[in-house]
Amino acid sequence: MSQPITITLRFFASLRETLGPEESLQIDAPIPVGQVRDGLIARGAPYAQALARGRAVRMALDQVLCGENQLITVSCELAFFPPVTGG
Repeated sequence: MSQPITITLRFFASLRETLGPEESLQIDAPIPVGQVRDGLIARGAPYAQALARGRAVRMALDQVLCGENQLITVSCELAFFPPVTGG
């Protein structure tokens, strides 16, 4: 049975410039991280462009890198950011 929870979305680097630093989102848990991304893409521009499936976007759940299939089960922080390279 799904349960409504509130998560904090955080955006970093170029995503932050496009989408802002953070926002709150109410979702029905449990839900995979990838489904949250799809929901944001469905909002249309600018989310659809910034988080498009063809773009390299990393995700972290409570500051731990995660994949699209990671389930969100409790209120948390979900961060989106482009891959980081050193130099």
